[in-house]
Amino acid sequence: MKIEHIAIWTGDLEKLKFYYEKFFGARSNEKYVNPLTLFESYFLEFESGTRLELMYKPTIPVNLNDTVIQYRGIIHFAFSVNSKAAVEEKAKELELNGYRILRGPRVTGDGYYEFETMDPDGNRLEVMFSNTGAEI
Repeated sequence: MKIEHIAIWTGDLEKLKFYYEKFFGARSNEKYVNPLTLFESYFLEFESGTRLELMYKPTIPVNLNDTVIQYRGIIHFAFSVNSKAAVEEKAKELELNGYRILRGPRVTGDGYYEFETMDPDGNRLEVMFSNTGAEI
């Protein structure tokens, strides 16, 4: 079994679509628009086959949770890269483009090499490398 897709409500479809295309290599389908319900969405597909659905509807309220303080429920999703150097390069690329690095790059207690950041909507992301069985 695999996760088919994860969905995110956003207030700015184009901005979030651009972010995942530019920094994570996502490929988008054509925008779906339902003029009766005012619902709009994109499906973004990543090289692994995993998809992210970005959705917009003007009646969806803003999430009032603090984006830095963690709460119960889904808190982040992670992108896996092929090397420790790739983690460091992605952190530098995002930081140079004005995106805050919350923590890392660092080795976690369970042996991953990762950093944490947020997308333009404040959704928490990790970019990580796991070299199971080998020292990182």
